[in-house]
Amino acid sequence: MKSTTTYDFIVVGAGSAGCVLAHRLSENSTYRVLLLEAGVPDNYFKIHIPGGYTDLFRTEVDWAFYSEPQPFAEGRRLFLPRGKTLGGSSSTNAMAYIRGHRNDFNTWAAMDNRGWDYLNVLPYFKKSEHNENIQNEYHGQNGPLNVSNLTFMTPYGQAFIEACLQVGIPKNDDFNGAQQEGAGFFQFTIKNGRRHSTATAFLKTAISRPNLTVITRAHATKILLEKNKAIGVECRIKGVAQSFKAEKEIIVSAGAFASPQLLMLSGIGDPEDLLPHGISVKHRIAGVGKNLHDHLFFPVSMLSKQLVGKNHALRPFNMVKALFMYFTAKKEILTAGPLEANAFAKTTPEAIQPDLQLQMAPIQISDKYGVDIYNLQNYPTDRDGFIILPTLLQPKSRGYVKLRSSNPLDAPLIQPLFFSEEADLQLLIKGGKLAQAILQQQALDHLRDRLHFPLPNMSDEEWARHIRLSFETVYHPVGTCKMGHDELSVVNERLQVHGIEGLRVADASIMPRIVSGNTNAACIMIGEKAADMVLADYTTY
Repeated sequence: MKSTTTYDFIVVGAGSAGCVLAHRLSENSTYRVLLLEAGVPDNYFKIHIPGGYTDLFRTEVDWAFYSEPQPFAEGRRLFLPRGKTLGGSSSTNAMAYIRGHRNDFNTWAAMDNRGWDYLNVLPYFKKSEHNENIQNEYHGQNGPLNVSNLTFMTPYGQAFIEACLQVGIPKNDDFNGAQQEGAGFFQFTIKNGRRHSTATAFLKTAISRPNLTVITRAHATKILLEKNKAIGVECRIKGVAQSFKAEKEIIVSAGAFASPQLLMLSGIGDPEDLLPHGISVKHRIAGVGKNLHDHLFFPVSMLSKQLVGKNHALRPFNMVKALFMYFTAKKEILTAGPLEANAFAKTTPEAIQPDLQLQMAPIQISDKYGVDIYNLQNYPTDRDGFIILPTLLQPKSRGYVKLRSSNPLDAPLIQPLFFSEEADLQLLIKGGKLAQAILQQQALDHLRDRLHFPLPNMSDEEWARHIRLSFETVYHPVGTCKMGHDELSVVNERLQVHGIEGLRVADASIMPRIVSGNTNAACIMIGEKAADMVLADYTTY
């Protein structure tokens, strides 16, 4: 650790946005930048192997949160993993590179957030990106973050896309381009067969700078306030309390669960949430922790006549071959994450944008309720097939994050209230029926044995039960420090916490409404735009 305890900027959280902020702020050698990360260094080798994705859950690199029991979903407690390492969830996610629909950002701007419309955020997406395969006005080639096509694909992916065309979903080779609607292959944050997290792309290229200090295993416990100004961060480093001062700003980038938790521990929030835990109210902001929402999906699966998917490839004998091919040539199945192909669809033709995402994974799953669909140990190894995951893109249900106690080491209380709005369940029922229609198309005749889970010809009531018992979140929590100017807003359009000087939030928590698709690319964009705003406020030329 460098000797000084005073910095110009302190960034709390080395996740998708935090690593970008540390990189961009420290590009100016006159600024001293401190990056605090509660998790460990990203040394665990499976982080960097795309095919090792499912082995990262419930390990030392995962916070492994759980929701409270869900009153509208059979009382289930949902598993909510979050990255606990350099790179945050960009080091543990499925690596899909999806930005969202242009209308998402135009909606943010229409909610009194000037400068967040699509035309204003597009340059920040491009600034980060080095796209290996697509060169057009929507993509960047000079950014630190590598985006690429898969080099290993099963026959299921192309067959899925052709089946989508047969039900009327158009072809789309670029979900982040001129339009989002359509079916095609995902692109991924993978480079040379290795995961390209924000730690790898942004932090590793900056960590040798003398003006950047990175401390891991540093759990932030409080933002230090002097009247209405943030002046420092208190944290525990390997169990020892320590504080650091910020002469200019503190940027909280701890994620949609931990960012509101840290604000509340610091006395910033709704008095009704703070006082029961003996926390004095330093600044009242009613919206801290509110507006929690996430994408939801559930499995619709097909058994195959052929052994061409990941169940077969990941059998013990074949795994030896897969490991050999990976470590010697960076080829074959372990260079790919869990997802392969994808479609964005509208359930009503007059919709402005797709309201449904159909994510396709070349794996077969258990037909038992109550098991983790991502746990390879639960996959049947004697059969092969693939799943479609109908995904709710614009959920209406809203929940909250609160403190479980005043102990900063306790996990926050997370209550998403999934399906508290019936419309969310009804849209997913439509998604399930569409997924089964896709699985029965001629394009899959040479592969299909039978539909597997759920079985066909169900009533709406049976669909609803299947969804309640099998849905998971897509691990995209957002919204708990939302941007705006209404009574539940926490930050303004420059991501400054309302009423407090020298404090911003920059991560998924600031999204007033979730983007339509996998959220990591949008979090990186938020980091890029936040860094520009911070530098604009303090740099003179």
